[in-house]
Amino acid sequence: MDLRTFLMQSPYLSDMGCADDFASDWKRSRVNKGVHLTRQEQPETGEFVLLEGCMVSSICDQDGKEVSVGLYVAPCVITPNIARTRDGVSLVSIAATSDSQLAMIDSDQLSDRMISSEPIRNWANGVLRDALSQKADREWCLAALKGAERLTWFRQAFPGYEGIFAHTLIASFLGITPVTMSRLRGGGKH
Repeated sequence: MDLRTFLMQSPYLSDMGCADDFASDWKRSRVNKGVHLTRQEQPETGEFVLLEGCMVSSICDQDGKEVSVGLYVAPCVITPNIARTRDGVSLVSIAATSDSQLAMIDSDQLSDRMISSEPIRNWANGVLRDALSQKADREWCLAALKGAERLTWFRQAFPGYEGIFAHTLIASFLGITPVTMSRLRGGGKH
């Protein structure tokens, strides 16, 4: 999908002139499968729209254990910079799980555009609200549901993702082991 078409799907940016002008601010980039878009603990100032492909965001602890915290299938906005960085440093790593195409803009440039344009401000605020809502839904799932219920929640919240992402990534995202994930997919209860 091209960026202009993606932006025009928003009721805030459905004006062709506004979408065209805003789309011209973004740079296009290809990211090959397995390549990192961002790395945890590295400087990061970008905002990203995933136009083609799939990506995963993850956090790695001090012992090297990696946990999936976000799964992205194009077309979508990757979690906004303000929700995945602190003091300009990335809290997560984001890697392509397939060859991908992105549109990117510096977060300061987006902030300037939000100040000068109400439609862009409304679009960006809507993106942030959606990202925070998805994060809260996942946190609720992890805190309130058992394994089988988590998988049911995942299937409802992310239809088709089981066929797109490795089951180890999904298990990590759901806070269960790959063995438990396999058993649950096979019909066992946990």
